[in-house]
Amino acid sequence: MLLPFGQRDAGARPMPAESQAIAVVGNGPVGSAAALLLDRMGFAVTLVGPAGGQRDERTSALLGGSVDFLERLGLWADIAAAGAPLRTLRIVDATGRLIRAPEVTFHASEVGRDAFGYNIPNAVLTGVLTRALDASGVLRRDALLQDLESGQDSVRLRLSEGEDIVARLVVAADGRKSPSRTAAGISTREWTYDQAALVVNLAHSLAHDDVSTEFHTPDGPFTLVPLPGNHSSLVWVGKTDDMKARALLSDDDLAGEIERQSHLILGATSINAARQLFPLSGMTAAKLAANRVLLAGEAAHVFPPIGAQGLNLGYRDVASLERVLANAASDPGGPETLHAYERARSADVLLRSAGVDMVNRTLLSAFLPAQGLRGLGLFLLDRVPPLRRTLMQQLLAPV
Repeated sequence: MLLPFGQRDAGARPMPAESQAIAVVGNGPVGSAAALLLDRMGFAVTLVGPAGGQRDERTSALLGGSVDFLERLGLWADIAAAGAPLRTLRIVDATGRLIRAPEVTFHASEVGRDAFGYNIPNAVLTGVLTRALDASGVLRRDALLQDLESGQDSVRLRLSEGEDIVARLVVAADGRKSPSRTAAGISTREWTYDQAALVVNLAHSLAHDDVSTEFHTPDGPFTLVPLPGNHSSLVWVGKTDDMKARALLSDDDLAGEIERQSHLILGATSINAARQLFPLSGMTAAKLAANRVLLAGEAAHVFPPIGAQGLNLGYRDVASLERVLANAASDPGGPETLHAYERARSADVLLRSAGVDMVNRTLLSAFLPAQGLRGLGLFLLDRVPPLRRTLMQQLLAPV
Protein backbone atom coordinates (compact mmCIF):
# COMPACT_ATOMS: atom_id res chain seq x y z
CA MET A 1 0.00 0.00 0.00
CA LEU A 2 1.45 3.35 -1.00
CA LEU A 3 1.52 6.09 1.62
CA PRO A 4 1.26 9.86 1.04
CA PHE A 5 4.53 11.65 0.45
CA GLY A 6 6.54 12.27 3.58
CA GLN A 7 4.89 9.40 5.54
CA ARG A 8 6.35 6.06 6.46
CA ASP A 9 4.62 2.95 7.74
CA ALA A 10 5.05 3.25 11.51
CA GLY A 11 4.61 -0.50 11.92
CA ALA A 12 7.40 -1.39 9.55
CA ARG A 13 10.76 -2.31 11.05
CA PRO A 14 13.38 -0.19 9.25
CA MET A 15 16.29 -1.97 7.66
CA PRO A 16 19.85 -0.73 8.20
CA ALA A 17 20.55 2.23 5.93
CA GLU A 18 23.22 0.40 3.98
CA SER A 19 20.79 -2.40 3.07
CA GLN A 20 18.16 0.02 1.78
CA ALA A 21 20.25 1.73 -0.89
CA ILE A 22 18.75 1.53 -4.39
CA ALA A 23 20.03 3.43 -7.44
CA VAL A 24 17.64 4.24 -10.28
CA VAL A 25 19.47 5.01 -13.53
CA GLY A 26 17.44 7.09 -15.96
CA ASN A 27 15.33 10.11 -15.00
CA GLY A 28 12.63 9.90 -17.68
CA PRO A 29 8.97 9.18 -16.88
CA VAL A 30 9.66 5.53 -15.96
CA GLY A 31 12.80 6.10 -13.88
CA SER A 32 11.34 9.10 -12.06
CA ALA A 33 8.20 7.17 -11.14
CA ALA A 34 10.31 4.24 -9.94
CA ALA A 35 12.41 6.53 -7.71
CA LEU A 36 9.27 8.09 -6.19
CA LEU A 37 7.71 4.69 -5.54
CA LEU A 38 10.84 3.30 -3.88
CA ASP A 39 11.24 6.42 -1.75
CA ARG A 40 7.63 6.01 -0.65
CA MET A 41 8.38 2.40 0.34
CA GLY A 42 11.15 3.58 2.67
CA PHE A 43 14.25 2.80 0.64
CA ALA A 44 17.19 5.18 0.38
CA VAL A 45 17.03 6.10 -3.31
CA THR A 46 19.51 7.83 -5.61
CA LEU A 47 18.24 8.87 -9.06
CA VAL A 48 20.92 9.20 -11.73
CA GLY A 49 20.28 11.05 -14.98
CA PRO A 50 21.35 14.09 -17.00
CA ALA A 51 19.94 17.51 -16.15
CA GLY A 52 17.75 19.49 -18.51
CA GLY A 53 17.30 18.21 -22.03
CA GLN A 54 15.16 19.25 -24.97
CA ARG A 55 11.45 19.76 -24.34
CA ASP A 56 9.50 16.70 -25.46
CA GLU A 57 6.62 17.78 -27.71
CA ARG A 58 5.12 14.28 -27.87
CA THR A 59 2.16 13.01 -25.90
CA SER A 60 1.50 9.69 -24.15
CA ALA A 61 -1.81 7.86 -23.98
CA LEU A 62 -1.86 6.66 -20.38
CA LEU A 63 -4.33 3.78 -20.05
CA GLY A 64 -6.40 2.86 -17.02
CA GLY A 65 -3.77 0.88 -15.12
CA SER A 66 -1.21 3.67 -15.46
CA VAL A 67 -3.79 6.24 -14.37
CA ASP A 68 -4.57 4.19 -11.26
CA PHE A 69 -0.86 3.82 -10.51
CA LEU A 70 -0.22 7.57 -10.77
CA GLU A 71 -3.26 8.20 -8.58
CA ARG A 72 -1.73 5.96 -5.89
CA LEU A 73 1.43 8.05 -6.11
CA GLY A 74 -0.69 11.18 -5.56
CA LEU A 75 0.26 12.70 -8.92
CA TRP A 76 -2.73 12.15 -11.16
CA ALA A 77 -4.78 15.27 -10.30
CA ASP A 78 -1.98 17.57 -11.50
CA ILE A 79 -1.37 15.48 -14.62
CA ALA A 80 -5.01 15.01 -15.66
CA ALA A 81 -5.71 18.74 -15.88
CA ALA A 82 -3.65 18.95 -19.10
CA GLY A 83 -5.00 15.79 -20.75
CA ALA A 84 -7.98 14.61 -22.75
CA PRO A 85 -10.02 11.47 -22.02
CA LEU A 86 -10.04 8.55 -24.45
CA ARG A 87 -13.64 7.38 -24.16
CA THR A 88 -13.81 5.59 -27.50
CA LEU A 89 -11.17 3.67 -29.48
CA ARG A 90 -11.83 3.22 -33.19
CA ILE A 91 -9.92 1.04 -35.68
CA VAL A 92 -10.45 1.67 -39.40
CA ASP A 93 -9.07 -0.57 -42.15
CA ALA A 94 -7.67 1.86 -44.73
CA THR A 95 -5.45 -0.68 -46.49
CA GLY A 96 -7.55 -0.76 -49.67
CA ARG A 97 -6.69 -4.44 -50.00
CA LEU A 98 -8.85 -7.27 -51.28
CA ILE A 99 -9.36 -8.62 -47.76
CA ARG A 100 -10.39 -5.79 -45.47
CA ALA A 101 -11.43 -5.85 -41.84
CA PRO A 102 -14.63 -4.23 -40.56
CA GLU A 103 -14.42 -0.99 -38.63
CA VAL A 104 -14.22 -1.76 -34.91
CA THR A 105 -15.20 0.66 -32.15
CA PHE A 106 -14.67 0.12 -28.42
CA HIS A 107 -16.42 2.21 -25.75
CA ALA A 108 -15.03 2.47 -22.22
CA SER A 109 -18.57 2.38 -20.88
CA GLU A 110 -18.79 -1.26 -22.02
CA VAL A 111 -16.44 -2.21 -19.17
CA GLY A 112 -17.72 0.28 -16.62
CA ARG A 113 -15.10 2.99 -17.11
CA ASP A 114 -15.55 6.63 -18.00
CA ALA A 115 -12.46 6.46 -20.21
CA PHE A 116 -9.84 3.96 -21.34
CA GLY A 117 -7.22 6.50 -20.35
CA TYR A 118 -6.01 10.01 -21.05
CA ASN A 119 -3.68 11.56 -23.61
CA ILE A 120 -1.11 13.65 -21.75
CA PRO A 121 1.63 15.97 -23.06
CA ASN A 122 4.97 14.42 -22.09
CA ALA A 123 6.26 17.81 -20.93
CA VAL A 124 3.41 18.00 -18.40
CA LEU A 125 4.03 14.46 -17.13
CA THR A 126 7.74 15.15 -16.76
CA GLY A 127 7.10 18.45 -14.97
CA VAL A 128 4.79 16.87 -12.40
CA LEU A 129 7.27 14.05 -11.74
CA THR A 130 10.11 16.55 -11.33
CA ARG A 131 8.19 18.63 -8.79
CA ALA A 132 7.30 15.49 -6.86
CA LEU A 133 10.96 14.46 -6.79
CA ASP A 134 11.87 17.91 -5.45
CA ALA A 135 9.50 17.31 -2.54
CA SER A 136 10.67 13.74 -1.87
CA GLY A 137 13.61 12.17 -0.11
CA VAL A 138 15.19 11.01 -3.38
CA LEU A 139 18.84 12.00 -3.76
CA ARG A 140 19.47 13.17 -7.32
CA ARG A 141 22.69 13.05 -9.30
CA ASP A 142 22.74 15.06 -12.52
CA ALA A 143 25.17 12.76 -14.28
CA LEU A 144 25.51 9.92 -16.77
CA LEU A 145 26.48 6.40 -15.85
CA GLN A 146 30.05 5.67 -16.91
CA ASP A 147 30.42 2.16 -15.56
CA LEU A 148 28.70 -0.35 -13.32
CA GLU A 149 30.34 -3.18 -11.44
CA SER A 150 28.20 -5.81 -9.73
CA GLY A 151 29.61 -7.58 -6.69
CA GLN A 152 28.26 -10.31 -4.46
CA ASP A 153 26.55 -7.89 -2.03
CA SER A 154 26.38 -4.56 -3.86
CA VAL A 155 26.81 -2.62 -7.10
CA ARG A 156 29.29 0.19 -7.62
CA LEU A 157 28.26 2.88 -10.11
CA ARG A 158 30.82 5.28 -11.57
CA LEU A 159 29.24 8.57 -12.67
CA SER A 160 30.34 11.15 -15.21
CA GLU A 161 30.67 13.78 -12.49
CA GLY A 162 33.51 11.73 -11.01
CA GLU A 163 31.63 10.27 -8.06
CA ASP A 164 31.09 6.60 -7.26
CA ILE A 165 27.93 5.43 -5.51
CA VAL A 166 27.21 2.01 -4.03
CA ALA A 167 23.78 0.38 -3.98
CA ARG A 168 22.27 -2.99 -3.16
CA LEU A 169 20.05 -2.83 -6.26
CA VAL A 170 20.04 -0.90 -9.54
CA VAL A 171 16.78 -0.20 -11.40
CA ALA A 172 17.86 0.40 -15.00
CA ALA A 173 15.41 2.75 -16.72
CA ASP A 174 17.97 4.37 -18.99
CA GLY A 175 16.41 3.68 -22.37
CA ARG A 176 16.79 1.34 -25.31
CA LYS A 177 20.58 1.66 -25.46
CA SER A 178 20.82 1.20 -21.68
CA PRO A 179 24.43 1.36 -20.41
CA SER A 180 23.22 -0.27 -17.19
CA ARG A 181 21.86 -3.27 -19.08
CA THR A 182 25.08 -3.65 -21.04
CA ALA A 183 27.24 -3.40 -17.91
CA ALA A 184 25.08 -6.01 -16.19
CA GLY A 185 25.83 -8.43 -19.03
CA ILE A 186 22.23 -8.73 -20.24
CA SER A 187 21.98 -9.39 -23.97
CA THR A 188 19.14 -8.30 -26.26
CA ARG A 189 17.30 -9.41 -29.36
CA GLU A 190 16.85 -6.46 -31.71
CA TRP A 191 15.15 -5.90 -35.04
CA THR A 192 14.30 -3.01 -37.33
CA TYR A 193 11.45 -2.06 -39.64
CA ASP A 194 11.58 -0.07 -42.85
CA GLN A 195 9.27 2.36 -41.11
CA ALA A 196 9.43 5.68 -39.33
CA ALA A 197 6.91 7.50 -37.16
CA LEU A 198 6.10 11.15 -37.77
CA VAL A 199 4.79 12.72 -34.56
CA VAL A 200 3.09 16.13 -34.50
CA ASN A 201 0.30 17.95 -32.66
CA LEU A 202 -2.63 19.35 -34.62
CA ALA A 203 -5.49 21.83 -34.41
CA HIS A 204 -8.66 20.98 -36.33
CA SER A 205 -12.06 22.46 -37.10
CA LEU A 206 -14.26 19.55 -35.98
CA ALA A 207 -14.56 18.08 -32.49
CA HIS A 208 -12.89 14.73 -31.83
CA ASP A 209 -15.59 13.79 -29.28
CA ASP A 210 -12.96 12.00 -27.15
CA VAL A 211 -12.50 9.37 -29.88
CA SER A 212 -9.05 8.03 -30.69
CA THR A 213 -8.98 6.78 -34.29
CA GLU A 214 -6.35 4.41 -35.67
CA PHE A 215 -6.35 4.01 -39.46
CA HIS A 216 -4.57 0.84 -40.54
CA THR A 217 -2.76 1.55 -43.82
CA PRO A 218 -0.54 -0.74 -45.92
CA ASP A 219 2.53 1.08 -44.54
CA GLY A 220 1.56 1.23 -40.87
CA PRO A 221 -0.96 2.86 -38.52
CA PHE A 222 -2.08 6.50 -38.76
CA THR A 223 -3.37 7.38 -35.29
CA LEU A 224 -5.20 10.50 -34.13
CA VAL A 225 -5.40 10.84 -30.35
CA PRO A 226 -7.48 13.56 -28.61
CA LEU A 227 -6.02 16.50 -26.75
CA PRO A 228 -8.07 19.18 -24.94
CA GLY A 229 -10.33 21.27 -27.18
CA ASN A 230 -10.11 20.90 -30.95
CA HIS A 231 -6.60 19.52 -30.79
CA SER A 232 -5.13 16.06 -31.32
CA SER A 233 -1.76 14.37 -31.47
CA LEU A 234 -0.84 12.40 -34.57
CA VAL A 235 1.43 9.38 -34.83
CA TRP A 236 1.81 8.57 -38.52
CA VAL A 237 3.80 5.40 -39.28
CA GLY A 238 4.89 4.75 -42.85
CA LYS A 239 7.82 3.71 -45.02
CA THR A 240 11.00 5.41 -43.91
CA ASP A 241 11.67 7.36 -47.12
CA ASP A 242 8.04 8.46 -47.39
CA MET A 243 7.96 9.74 -43.83
CA LYS A 244 11.28 11.55 -44.25
CA ALA A 245 9.79 13.34 -47.27
CA ARG A 246 6.60 14.23 -45.37
CA ALA A 247 8.63 15.58 -42.47
CA LEU A 248 10.18 18.14 -44.86
CA LEU A 249 6.86 19.46 -46.19
CA SER A 250 5.62 22.93 -45.35
CA ASP A 251 3.00 23.12 -42.61
CA ASP A 252 0.23 23.74 -45.15
CA ASP A 253 1.28 20.86 -47.39
CA LEU A 254 1.64 18.48 -44.46
CA ALA A 255 -1.78 19.51 -43.16
CA GLY A 256 -3.22 18.72 -46.59
CA GLU A 257 -1.65 15.26 -46.54
CA ILE A 258 -3.08 14.65 -43.07
CA GLU A 259 -6.56 15.72 -44.19
CA ARG A 260 -6.45 13.28 -47.09
CA GLN A 261 -5.15 10.42 -44.97
CA SER A 262 -7.74 11.05 -42.23
CA HIS A 263 -10.61 11.44 -44.71
CA LEU A 264 -11.34 14.81 -43.07
CA ILE A 265 -12.89 13.22 -39.99
CA LEU A 266 -11.54 16.18 -37.99
CA GLY A 267 -12.20 18.76 -40.70
CA ALA A 268 -9.62 21.36 -41.68
CA THR A 269 -6.27 20.73 -40.00
CA SER A 270 -3.31 22.91 -39.07
CA ILE A 271 0.08 22.08 -37.56
CA ASN A 272 0.60 23.68 -34.15
CA ALA A 273 3.83 22.13 -32.82
CA ALA A 274 7.26 21.06 -33.96
CA ARG A 275 7.25 17.74 -35.80
CA GLN A 276 9.47 14.83 -34.81
CA LEU A 277 10.55 11.76 -36.78
CA PHE A 278 11.55 8.45 -35.21
CA PRO A 279 12.82 5.29 -36.96
CA LEU A 280 10.94 2.18 -35.84
CA SER A 281 12.68 -0.75 -34.23
CA GLY A 282 12.06 -3.47 -31.70
CA MET A 283 14.03 -4.96 -28.83
CA THR A 284 13.53 -7.39 -25.98
CA ALA A 285 16.06 -8.14 -23.28
CA ALA A 286 17.12 -11.76 -22.83
CA LYS A 287 16.59 -11.32 -19.07
CA LEU A 288 14.77 -8.68 -17.07
CA ALA A 289 17.05 -9.03 -14.06
CA ALA A 290 20.64 -10.11 -13.44
CA ASN A 291 23.64 -9.20 -11.28
CA ARG A 292 21.64 -6.92 -8.94
CA VAL A 293 20.14 -4.99 -11.88
CA LEU A 294 16.43 -4.89 -12.80
CA LEU A 295 15.33 -3.54 -16.19
CA ALA A 296 12.31 -1.27 -16.60
CA GLY A 297 10.78 0.61 -19.51
CA GLU A 298 12.70 0.78 -22.78
CA ALA A 299 15.77 -0.74 -21.16
CA ALA A 300 13.70 -3.95 -21.17
CA HIS A 301 11.43 -3.68 -24.23
CA VAL A 302 10.96 -1.52 -27.33
CA PHE A 303 8.29 -1.87 -30.01
CA PRO A 304 6.30 0.21 -32.51
CA PRO A 305 3.77 2.83 -31.31
CA ILE A 306 0.67 0.65 -31.73
CA GLY A 307 -2.03 0.29 -29.10
CA ALA A 308 -0.42 2.77 -26.68
CA GLN A 309 1.60 -0.01 -25.03
CA GLY A 310 5.07 1.55 -24.63
CA LEU A 311 4.98 3.79 -21.54
CA ASN A 312 2.08 1.82 -20.08
CA LEU A 313 4.19 -1.33 -20.14
CA GLY A 314 6.99 0.62 -18.45
CA TYR A 315 4.64 1.62 -15.64
CA ARG A 316 3.59 -2.01 -15.29
CA ASP A 317 7.30 -2.77 -14.73
CA VAL A 318 7.54 -0.09 -12.05
CA ALA A 319 4.38 -1.18 -10.26
CA SER A 320 5.77 -4.72 -10.05
CA LEU A 321 8.66 -3.36 -7.99
CA GLU A 322 6.24 -2.57 -5.19
CA ARG A 323 5.02 -6.15 -4.96
CA VAL A 324 8.44 -7.73 -5.46
CA LEU A 325 10.36 -5.52 -3.03
CA ALA A 326 7.69 -5.77 -0.34
CA ASN A 327 9.02 -9.31 0.20
CA ALA A 328 12.70 -8.53 -0.27
CA ALA A 329 13.62 -9.00 3.39
CA SER A 330 16.98 -7.39 4.12
CA ASP A 331 18.44 -7.42 0.61
CA PRO A 332 16.49 -5.73 -2.20
CA GLY A 333 19.03 -6.88 -4.80
CA GLY A 334 19.32 -10.50 -3.74
CA PRO A 335 18.69 -13.49 -6.03
CA GLU A 336 15.17 -14.05 -4.68
CA THR A 337 14.18 -10.50 -5.63
CA LEU A 338 15.66 -10.81 -9.11
CA HIS A 339 13.90 -14.12 -9.75
CA ALA A 340 10.59 -12.77 -8.44
CA TYR A 341 10.78 -9.76 -10.78
CA GLU A 342 11.64 -11.98 -13.75
CA ARG A 343 8.64 -14.20 -12.99
CA ALA A 344 6.34 -11.23 -12.48
CA ARG A 345 7.20 -9.44 -15.73
CA SER A 346 8.52 -11.83 -18.37
CA ALA A 347 5.21 -13.26 -19.66
CA ASP A 348 3.51 -9.85 -19.79
CA VAL A 349 6.42 -8.26 -21.66
CA LEU A 350 6.72 -11.16 -24.09
CA LEU A 351 3.00 -11.34 -24.93
CA ARG A 352 2.49 -7.60 -25.39
CA SER A 353 5.69 -7.19 -27.41
CA ALA A 354 4.81 -10.12 -29.66
CA GLY A 355 1.24 -8.86 -30.09
CA VAL A 356 2.31 -5.40 -31.23
CA ASP A 357 4.91 -6.86 -33.60
CA MET A 358 2.35 -9.24 -35.10
CA VAL A 359 -0.20 -6.46 -35.71
CA ASN A 360 2.44 -4.33 -37.41
CA ARG A 361 3.74 -7.15 -39.60
CA THR A 362 0.27 -8.23 -40.73
CA LEU A 363 -0.36 -4.63 -41.80
CA LEU A 364 2.79 -4.67 -43.92
CA SER A 365 2.32 -8.16 -45.33
CA ALA A 366 1.09 -8.70 -48.89
CA PHE A 367 0.51 -12.38 -48.02
CA LEU A 368 -3.22 -13.00 -48.36
CA PRO A 369 -3.51 -15.52 -45.47
CA ALA A 370 -1.88 -12.99 -43.11
CA GLN A 371 -4.32 -10.32 -44.25
CA GLY A 372 -7.18 -12.77 -43.79
CA LEU A 373 -6.05 -13.64 -40.28
CA ARG A 374 -5.89 -9.98 -39.32
CA GLY A 375 -9.32 -9.33 -40.83
CA LEU A 376 -10.82 -12.31 -39.03
CA GLY A 377 -9.35 -11.16 -35.73
CA LEU A 378 -10.90 -7.71 -36.05
CA PHE A 379 -14.20 -9.21 -37.21
CA LEU A 380 -14.33 -11.37 -34.08
CA LEU A 381 -13.46 -8.38 -31.88
CA ASP A 382 -16.35 -6.52 -33.46
CA ARG A 383 -18.91 -9.33 -33.17
CA VAL A 384 -18.00 -11.47 -30.12
CA PRO A 385 -18.78 -9.61 -26.84
CA PRO A 386 -16.65 -11.80 -24.51
CA LEU A 387 -13.63 -11.31 -26.77
CA ARG A 388 -14.26 -7.55 -26.90
CA ARG A 389 -14.48 -7.35 -23.12
CA THR A 390 -11.31 -9.43 -22.67
CA LEU A 391 -9.32 -7.08 -24.92
CA MET A 392 -10.67 -3.98 -23.21
CA GLN A 393 -9.95 -5.40 -19.77
CA GLN A 394 -6.37 -6.11 -20.89
CA LEU A 395 -6.03 -2.47 -21.95
CA LEU A 396 -7.27 -1.41 -18.52
CA ALA A 397 -5.47 -4.13 -16.56
CA PRO A 398 -4.14 -2.92 -13.21
CA VAL A 399 -0.40 -2.32 -13.08
